[in-house]
Amino acid sequence: MTDLHYIDPDNDATLPLDTRTWRGASGQPLELGGLPRFDPRDIDRDVWSLWRYRAFLPLPADAHPVSLGEGMTPLVPAAMDGRTIYYKLEFMAPTGSYKDRGVTTLISGLKAAGIDSVIEDSSGNAGTAVAAYAAAAGMAARIFVPDHASPAKKAQIRVYGANLAEIPGGRAATGDAAIAAAEHTVYASHAWNPLFNSGLRTAAWEVWEQLGRAPDAVITPVGQGGLLLGMADGFRDLLDAQCIDRLPRMIGVQAAAVAPVYRAWRDGLDEVPTVPEAATIAEGVRIRRPVRAEAILAAVRDTDGVMVAPDDEAVEAARADLARRGLFVEPTSALVLAGLREILDTLPRDAIIVAPLTGSGLKSPPRAG
Repeated sequence: MTDLHYIDPDNDATLPLDTRTWRGASGQPLELGGLPRFDPRDIDRDVWSLWRYRAFLPLPADAHPVSLGEGMTPLVPAAMDGRTIYYKLEFMAPTGSYKDRGVTTLISGLKAAGIDSVIEDSSGNAGTAVAAYAAAAGMAARIFVPDHASPAKKAQIRVYGANLAEIPGGRAATGDAAIAAAEHTVYASHAWNPLFNSGLRTAAWEVWEQLGRAPDAVITPVGQGGLLLGMADGFRDLLDAQCIDRLPRMIGVQAAAVAPVYRAWRDGLDEVPTVPEAATIAEGVRIRRPVRAEAILAAVRDTDGVMVAPDDEAVEAARADLARRGLFVEPTSALVLAGLREILDTLPRDAIIVAPLTGSGLKSPPRAG
């Protein structure tokens, strides 16, 4: 793969992978050009990680993936009100969250482009993933997190040897601090860099392999919305390759306290508003307005999907319910079950529903007592 490059969607200009530019001329996120089409004949079935799909991932042919064995997570069926829900256990990834899918392709691509130092901002999970994969790649990493981030996530970032910057003032302030620092190094942002999103498409391809078909619906948490967008794109790849005959409905879940995409979907808006950054136990989705907000909204609408926004009480109850099923997840992951409870009756009783559980409960352990 020699033609891999970034595209500025504002003017169609192309940029090399070693560019220090991380957004377009008018502030839009870059896109990725030069990726080949999905072809099931090119899956390397001898590889038991998401790099079985290397032929479709953004890495030059002569480069080595920076991999910790991520991907190929279990798909576990569970009964719910007479229906079967398939939980995809993304919390079994090497650093304990689905972010490893995108970060393996992000760091692999940057390493192949000769990048040796990166920064990232995160509520915790993307930061831990970048810290881990940068360490595996021999790259220096500085990770910006809100000072209220989970102590377990901050400790994990430090263990990998990254420089941790704790920023007061909330999630938005953390992003601002990272952007200011990006003038001096490469901004390896899971929200902005399309190398990250390309890795998330593999979750859809795995679900297709595991089920032998497309599900009827996929429900994911939505903060920056990378997983929803990545899976929507991955299923579109499968449709274009004639591996499936229809797209699943994409269902997004935000926390009631911070729900910009939900508000736009509910109110029939064309643009997603910026909302206040209120507190929520689902810290992973505490985003005032996603970078790719309108793309998330379009992915939901184009697949006849819905957005839901349960409150923290419902999320707490869902987390406890999942734990009683043997599935220990952080509150952000429990959004999917809380959201399902709100819309389950609108889905056919025989619908095949896939719900990724995105982060380990060890990331944000409940208080004792």
